[in-house]
Amino acid sequence: MMRILVTDGMDKTAMAQLREMGHEVVEQFYEPDQLGAALKDFDAVVVRSKTKVRANHIDEAKTGKLKLIIRGGVGVDNIDVKYAESCGITVKNTPRASSQSVAELAMGHMFSCARYLSIAGHTMREDKWEKKAYGKGIELQGKTLGIVGFGRIGQHLGVMAKAIGMKVVAFDIFHIPGIEEQLGIPYVEMDDLLAQADFVSVHAPAVDGGALISAENIAKMKDGVVIINTSRGTNVDEAALLAALESGKVRAAGLDVYADEPATNKALYSHPMVSCTPHIGAATVEAQKRIGAEIVDIIKNF
Repeated sequence: MMRILVTDGMDKTAMAQLREMGHEVVEQFYEPDQLGAALKDFDAVVVRSKTKVRANHIDEAKTGKLKLIIRGGVGVDNIDVKYAESCGITVKNTPRASSQSVAELAMGHMFSCARYLSIAGHTMREDKWEKKAYGKGIELQGKTLGIVGFGRIGQHLGVMAKAIGMKVVAFDIFHIPGIEEQLGIPYVEMDDLLAQADFVSVHAPAVDGGALISAENIAKMKDGVVIINTSRGTNVDEAALLAALESGKVRAAGLDVYADEPATNKALYSHPMVSCTPHIGAATVEAQKRIGAEIVDIIKNF
């Protein structure tokens, strides 16, 4: 029997399953200054994106019972993974569960940017009828989508984009054998992707050494490009993106993630050509059920 802490919420069915298996499950959020001490009393902790498990928390927790950290989601940049593992604490995530949900949100932002859905709906709620102003939309069919980061989420998006008639190219530092032939989506170099793409969608983990979508890379893109980011906020230089939106270099942007969360860059998220959501990429009923099921499997196998 394990004592399991759930800090950021979890599918109720999965929690019930864990309890039926004989585990004690405690659902409680702890502020950063209280987290380390709390973790000492649990065998495992399940976090999403709100809770950050850093080295100082691990230093406290390793003197107690903690032996497993599970991230309900793909990225583990909110956990000091290497340090935890060096202290004998296993770190796991649920990489498959939310791929379709995030890819569908990215596609939704692509449609929103192409047809002014966000701003047009907003102005109607202000009792305006801006038919002429928002009558210059573009179609996705026939356009080129460049996917930066071609893991599970990027692959799901690529399949959907091809299905509506887009040409799709991908960049990744790792090439998956056979995936180009399987999906009909070729790998290209980053500069080639930037030059070709009408839409650029980012699906890479957070990277060290600066944003993937920097001022330099935006300058290499087509005029009127659309940029989508549902990965990590730091992957896009927000100041460079805002400047490019103001100049018209970038037609529109669809953003689900931000450098600071909750988002503080009001000039960016309130820009009329930004379609924005508050980091809800994995927040579907189906994804949360799949995440819960993966977490149950992880604990069973552990």
